[in-house]
Amino acid sequence: MRAAPLAVTALAAALLLTGCSSDSSGSGGDDSPAASPGNDTTCRIGAMDVEVGPANVAPAAGDTGNIPVTLTNQSAECTLDGFPGVDLNATDSSASLSPAEGTKSAKLTLAKGTAATFTLTYTRGEAGAKASLDVKTLNIALPGSGTAKSYKWSYGPVQGRSDNAGDPNASVSAFSPVGD
Repeated sequence: MRAAPLAVTALAAALLLTGCSSDSSGSGGDDSPAASPGNDTTCRIGAMDVEVGPANVAPAAGDTGNIPVTLTNQSAECTLDGFPGVDLNATDSSASLSPAEGTKSAKLTLAKGTAATFTLTYTRGEAGAKASLDVKTLNIALPGSGTAKSYKWSYGPVQGRSDNAGDPNASVSAFSPVGD
């Protein structure tokens, strides 16, 4: 007589445990702690002190320039997981930058007061050329966050790949920690 209640208890326990298993699809599902608004640890651009430059400016058309961007966390511990979102904006067009070829991102956790950096590398274009994007502003967003901040661009036009200014010859690096 005791076998039936014991079997039912074991079955209920097994069902309870399978209900607690993680999402095997790798999607993270909406019920994961990181996806819930109260537990989201994604870094937000609004909680960062952002410094663009000082730059190694490309002095003439065809030269390469590098612009470091330093992000210092001013809030609770947060995570950067992916690449920075960077858009170059001209008066009547814009272009999104891709990660530098062969670059891999790594998950980086920033405590309050710690910093990370990435580098924007570009080839300077010829002023007024069809294949150049006459950039006015730079928009920066962090991975997993839809909000961006805009910064003045003072580094000259950016060369397009072939004759297409909409595909600029520019890229971003992965995030790396600053300091130790």
